[in-house]
Amino acid sequence: MNWWTEAAIDAGIEIPLVRLLHAPLRKLKSVQPSDSVLDFGQQPRRNLPQTHICWTSVDRLHDISGCKNGGYVVQISDRANRIQPSPTLAVSAKAKKMRSEGVDVLSFDVGEPDFDTPDHIKMAAIKALVQGDTKYTPATGTEKLKAAICKKLREENGLEYSTNQIVVSCGAKHSLYNIFQATVNPGDEVIIPAPYWVSYPDQVLLAGGTPVFIPTDEITKFKISPRQLEDALTDRTVAVVLNSPSNPTGATYLPEAVRELGEIILSHPRATIVSDEIYEKIVYDGREVVSIASFGPELKARTVVVNGLSKSASMTGWRLGYTASVKELAEAMGKIQSQSTSNPTSFAQAGGLAALLGPKDFEGAMVAEFDRRRRRVTDLLNGIPGITCELPEGAFYAFANAAGVLGKSYQGTQVDNSGQLADYLLREARIAVVPGNGFGLDTHLRLSYATSMECIEEGLKRMQQALTS
Repeated sequence: MNWWTEAAIDAGIEIPLVRLLHAPLRKLKSVQPSDSVLDFGQQPRRNLPQTHICWTSVDRLHDISGCKNGGYVVQISDRANRIQPSPTLAVSAKAKKMRSEGVDVLSFDVGEPDFDTPDHIKMAAIKALVQGDTKYTPATGTEKLKAAICKKLREENGLEYSTNQIVVSCGAKHSLYNIFQATVNPGDEVIIPAPYWVSYPDQVLLAGGTPVFIPTDEITKFKISPRQLEDALTDRTVAVVLNSPSNPTGATYLPEAVRELGEIILSHPRATIVSDEIYEKIVYDGREVVSIASFGPELKARTVVVNGLSKSASMTGWRLGYTASVKELAEAMGKIQSQSTSNPTSFAQAGGLAALLGPKDFEGAMVAEFDRRRRRVTDLLNGIPGITCELPEGAFYAFANAAGVLGKSYQGTQVDNSGQLADYLLREARIAVVPGNGFGLDTHLRLSYATSMECIEEGLKRMQQALTS
């Protein structure tokens, strides 16, 4: 706050939601109680919207909807109003609040492994801290970490990249944000198979684009067909999102199906492929996960590979994701990142380096335990009248079809959609699940089985009791 604002308040002059600009103190003294907003150099404006912000003291800022003195109107951008808060984070916040109040809530909402980050990764970050590795790094990540990512892509995915094609960001979500900011102009279309991860559409909207959804269901195993993709592509399409294994369904495309989708996209020269491979290590029953970028140089040039360490190394809080793409796109994303977050956290990158170059035996043990839970949670869900659930092919989510329990009343509560069902289960059964409406399918619920078997047994017991009472 400027000196003249503080002086005005100290002198007992109320500032009734004024737009202060750079006015001298004598201008502030001209504020009249009847003024709604005072733009210095302009006439006072009236007839403001209902919600305003008013300064009543140096350190107090509050909402005074309907204040008789009017007020300063905070302009919220169209892009911010175009999107919704993350539904998964909203459910998690509700559950945490209830726990803080002493309520025994069991969580099936969190999209993160319940295993600890392996010790060798933590020790690498601690060593970096002790050695003073706490300064800025290059905006797109350290050269050592990017070289390790190139090694991973070459050895595990058969993809050859140079370090100037890699951009390390603050999580794969940040990587995706950079992609859409770098590729999408107002009016452009981005094709997204539905159900989808909750942030894809909103990130496209933030970039000024239009999400175009291709619906899938249990009949199609939640996978799109080449024909569906071809019908959705237009001259305005600039990107196609592929997420395999998928959040929320676990759907995992066979290599031949991936190749067929790639061939369709190649016939549309403007379309970039956004290949979200964050769950590539978490697959079951011997399934093979193949990057679409591996099907020849043309598809590689058209693909942005998105990955990270949150799921495979249980490093969600470390916030490390990365992209591999053509150099021109990597430069554009790096430029955007340099003007937003700058670099990912320096010592977190040291941990990421250890995760990529160190032992990975924990991955197999983690996936084996997820497989055990996957089978149990699916069996329990299918035992609840009105609920059905396909056995997930990958990731760690069960996407349960709850159409059979909607349109009914439970303990006096009418439940007509997935949001109402999730609210009811949180309140009455004390279990936190994510409604399917955030994923584009309002008849479903997403349950994460990245939790203990004890939690799965007790939580699904509570769910059955709440829906049969």
